[in-house]
Amino acid sequence: MPRKTDARARAIATAERLFRIQGYTATGLTQIIEESGAPKGSFYFHFPRGKAQLAEEAIDHYVATRIAVLRTISANTTGDALNFVRQIFGTFAAEMVASDFQYGCLMQNLANELPALDAELTKRVARGFADSTEIVAEHFRGCGFAPARASSTAAALVAAVEGARTIARLERTPAVFKALADVSVQRWAAPEG
Repeated sequence: MPRKTDARARAIATAERLFRIQGYTATGLTQIIEESGAPKGSFYFHFPRGKAQLAEEAIDHYVATRIAVLRTISANTTGDALNFVRQIFGTFAAEMVASDFQYGCLMQNLANELPALDAELTKRVARGFADSTEIVAEHFRGCGFAPARASSTAAALVAAVEGARTIARLERTPAVFKALADVSVQRWAAPEG
């Protein structure tokens, strides 16, 4: 039997997983409570504002994890834009394969649903994309890219990763990540000149 003290963390992890698979609207509180094993009373103790508060915390956890992954890749490829790009695409492709192509990006899933539902959650998702993109731009600046090029290349790379996740889920293959890595290495991450 799960410890009662980890009910909050289990609820956040369960919500994050379900939002990545099903989206926000299709995921109900009853499902989250049942799958997390959290007692209903405990759920409302930890999340008095209900699903919106849980989504905020799931977004925060997801963004923190994503930023940690990007920072690790950056640290492992200091000064090397080409390997940085390859490792980003490789890491996200491996994640798709490991989830049997079930997991989309939590931020992308919510961004597709939330603007009409919740302005505050939409702002939180937008901030998550902006923070992630800035980590990528920071790496490119460290590789000698001019600031404008670093920013535009980072934005294109993040958008490509998100599109690749969608296509990989539909096709159930990571092939699109390899194709994007090949194009990126040739065009985006190549030295200026």
